[in-house]
Amino acid sequence: MFQEEKGFNLRFSLEANFPEDYEGDEDNYAWLKDWRTRVKPELLKIIFDTLRRDPSWTVHVRNRGVSPEDEIEIAMVKDFSKDLSGLN
Repeated sequence: MFQEEKGFNLRFSLEANFPEDYEGDEDNYAWLKDWRTRVKPELLKIIFDTLRRDPSWTVHVRNRGVSPEDEIEIAMVKDFSKDLSGLN
């Protein structure tokens, strides 16, 4: 089977700003916990719901050995091996 690939990156950089008198680690990274427990799961749900609207693609998470806290790869597959009508 012949396979072609192309990557597309959507990168998020997370930052938190604190007042001048902040001494670091006082909030025990609550802002990061908020991202991981509330924002990130909702964002992934929306992304997967959107991508799965097109039935000609299958979508799944691919793990390449990086912690899911740092990276989530979404693999999208369009399979022409069964039906070549989608080439046009």
